[in-house]
Amino acid sequence: MINKVILVGRLGKDPEMRSTPGGQTVAKFTIATDERYTDKNGEKQERTEWHNIVAWGKLAEICGQYLRKGKLVYIEGSLRTDSWEDKETKQKKYRTEINANTMKMLDRKGDDEGGGGYTGARKQAPVSSGAPQMEDDDEVPF
Repeated sequence: MINKVILVGRLGKDPEMRSTPGGQTVAKFTIATDERYTDKNGEKQERTEWHNIVAWGKLAEICGQYLRKGKLVYIEGSLRTDSWEDKETKQKKYRTEINANTMKMLDRKGDDEGGGGYTGARKQAPVSSGAPQMEDDDEVPF
């Protein structure tokens, strides 16, 4: 079975950073994607969809350091839906999030710090200092 999501969109706000009681870093942010289409009357329409993104660990730290409201990003991850009962209405509520494992900054170079990325895969060489460093001004290495 496959649970994979790929999105390209703009951040709605700066990432919200937290740490778990165990010390793991978590970044939460939203991105907007746009869909353009022509309706049955021939009118051009645009619809914006908002996506809740969650990143963990080193990816979360990098998101917190480099991502800002309005930045264009590529996000790859998996869908996760949580449910709970609303205390006031007693109704079951749902929240769907993308659990990110890859992030790439897509803004052109020269647009602040744009044009880099990070993947949670361990294919890339580790950074010896433990802190993210820019290599060839294009990728944020693992």
